[in-house]
Amino acid sequence: MALLSRSRYTQEYICQIFSHCCKGPDHQTILFNHGAVQNIAHLLTSVSYKVRMQALKCFSVLAFENPQVSMTLVNVLVDGELLPQIFVKMLQRDKPIEMQLTSAKCLTYMCRAGAIRTDDNCIVLKTLPCLVRMCSKERLLEERVEGAETLAYLIEPDVELQRIASITDHLIAMLADYFKYPSSVSAITDIKRLDHDLKHAHELRQAAFKLYASLGANDEDIRKKIIDTENMMDRIVTGLSESSVKVRLAAVRCLHSLSRSVQQLRTSFQDHAVWKPLMKVLQNAPDEILVVASSMLCNLLLEFSPSKEPILESGAVELLCGLTQSENPALRVNGIWALMMRKLSTEWLNSLPKNMAFQAEQKIKADILRSLSTEQLFRLLSDSDLNVLMKTLGLLRNLLSTRPHIDKIMSTHGKQIMQAVTLILEGEHNIEVKEQTLCILANIADGTTAKELIMTNDDILQKIKYYMGHSHVKLQLAAMFCISNLVWNEEEGSQERQDKLRDMGIVDILHKLSQSPDSNLCDKAKTALQQYLA
Repeated sequence: MALLSRSRYTQEYICQIFSHCCKGPDHQTILFNHGAVQNIAHLLTSVSYKVRMQALKCFSVLAFENPQVSMTLVNVLVDGELLPQIFVKMLQRDKPIEMQLTSAKCLTYMCRAGAIRTDDNCIVLKTLPCLVRMCSKERLLEERVEGAETLAYLIEPDVELQRIASITDHLIAMLADYFKYPSSVSAITDIKRLDHDLKHAHELRQAAFKLYASLGANDEDIRKKIIDTENMMDRIVTGLSESSVKVRLAAVRCLHSLSRSVQQLRTSFQDHAVWKPLMKVLQNAPDEILVVASSMLCNLLLEFSPSKEPILESGAVELLCGLTQSENPALRVNGIWALMMRKLSTEWLNSLPKNMAFQAEQKIKADILRSLSTEQLFRLLSDSDLNVLMKTLGLLRNLLSTRPHIDKIMSTHGKQIMQAVTLILEGEHNIEVKEQTLCILANIADGTTAKELIMTNDDILQKIKYYMGHSHVKLQLAAMFCISNLVWNEEEGSQERQDKLRDMGIVDILHKLSQSPDSNLCDKAKTALQQYLA
């Protein structure tokens, strides 16, 4: 840093050293704390193009995914001009391409870090159009790669930027050209060019898939335009089996983005039997690919997806159960989520006679419990990852639905389930976790024989009583559902249950809750009290 003022050569090379060395947030912090922003900012107005360029590269490295640096850069003045205004001047068409691209990166990173609004003119009217220009045929292959990847990053979280990009310079059609490299060998007489094309072919496909994934993240019309682009589904399916891990990952991400469309799941995804190569990807892939591929599998298992049944017939349940044992929390979540989809996707049962539908649904639940194993289910109920725990509670709540199913599951696994419920209600968990757990108890209380597991467990009854008087209405309501199911007078043994709960002081709490300012809670309390009067 002290050598920066020596000469324009030291300025150029020191900025280059910082750019090359800075490899993460820790390095960014070190440079920031040593005054890099203040010491390098004035170099952006240097008479030397090389110095300006290296200073610009240094800022792009410093700002990447770094709110602290980005928020500082927004307010830096150089010769009376704010830094973002200097960056905007540097991405004008008359500037060298390298400078345009790097300035666009700086503004993109500052925007993604929250320092510049996504609807700011410098993003909508300057940065985004500049990056789209970089994707055109006129640009060098490496520039097209960098332009597409930076644009994908810029628009990824913002639906309005996605819509603007999709109608700028025919971008969607322009990206289709990224798949045409290398050109046929006969047309290439220059061996060096062929070598160059081959080297960049993977990077171009990866960049195109990434940008398509960002473009189609939210808007149905954009997804349709992407899928209607020449041979697009075939290209994505081919991408799933490429030798390059990066291309495979980008292809899966693109497919996942497009799979959010109900219409496309029913049409293009079915026509191209996308589930087949996807199942192959899931058999043997690095975690980063597995996370996205398993998320997409969840979409393909939705009720309206025609791919659902063939996927299940090809051993998906076992594969998903295997994911729940992964060390990666995201994979555990996806495994449980897809199993939940398997359980929820039972509308087809409505077409069966009632007794057959009942047996079929019971078989689905038994399959899940058998494949997952009760040991693994209870391991997941004590998972340290909040998302995994919530999804597992959701799965258990779905399994414990329909009275005979509740009684059947509780007759074989009741002891472990009650233990798990007790541990969660006693633990340091948030409101949502405890609410979901109380809802599981309410389902158990709806069983015919299963409710006795609650009535004979004084510890659980005391916990339900405690949550009836909790300060949070969500928990009070969930506890009320348990009580309502236990005191319902049309069911056998209701008198004994009512008497026991009265002795515990539950009726007094119900009277108190019937005066609650919360109308929902008040109605539930009154309904429960009516069971005592009937």
